[in-house]
Amino acid sequence: MSFYARLLSDTAADRAALIATAIIQACLRGEVSLPSYQAFLTQAFHHVRHTVPLLRACRERVLGEPRHAWLAGPLEEYIEEEQGHDEWILDDLVACGVPRESVRDGLPGHATEVMVACAYDTIARRNPLGFFGMVHVLEGSSVALALVAADRIQSQLRLPDSAFSYLRSHGTLDQEHVAHFEMLMDRIEDPTDQADIIHGARAFYRLYGDVFRSLPLPPSGAMNPAGASHPAGAAVGL
Repeated sequence: MSFYARLLSDTAADRAALIATAIIQACLRGEVSLPSYQAFLTQAFHHVRHTVPLLRACRERVLGEPRHAWLAGPLEEYIEEEQGHDEWILDDLVACGVPRESVRDGLPGHATEVMVACAYDTIARRNPLGFFGMVHVLEGSSVALALVAADRIQSQLRLPDSAFSYLRSHGTLDQEHVAHFEMLMDRIEDPTDQADIIHGARAFYRLYGDVFRSLPLPPSGAMNPAGASHPAGAAVGL
């Protein structure tokens, strides 16, 4: 079994626990609300704004370790591709009626702050490769959730296309990222590195689940007006 396949297998229960959060299950029933979506985007901004700084911190650490130095190039590619994604989220929030500066100048929720802090700590204090556990959780979840979520939320809330640049663009980009990520993971052969990445993924599935658990639930019965049902096993995040 390749390491990437083992990463998926060993974290399957953790992924299932994320999908079992109440707000995701509400969306599986076709229930969404504007406050839930606004809250999701707000917390997304507060962790996505750290993506590039985290990638840079990880790159600096691997450059100082000869056995990890080969990852500096791929990390630099990630840095270039992730620039400005936090601004996409602010644009979406404006389209949802939320002032840009109120979010930019605001504070993250506790769960979001803890997740970001854990990412920095993983890079600085533990194995920087453990940060790939967070990459796996966020990008893998985005592929599973983002595009379906955008369609369902827009159908229910009648928001303009300009309110979904983050979900739709990220969902498409992360399909490419996951394929690249799989190739990177399959080049990692050290058992300690592999164990630290799996440990990181398990931790971040729980922490990201806490972010979803912190969001306001839509009112019961906020169903998709068209009565559309979700595909079996599909995961929708809001």
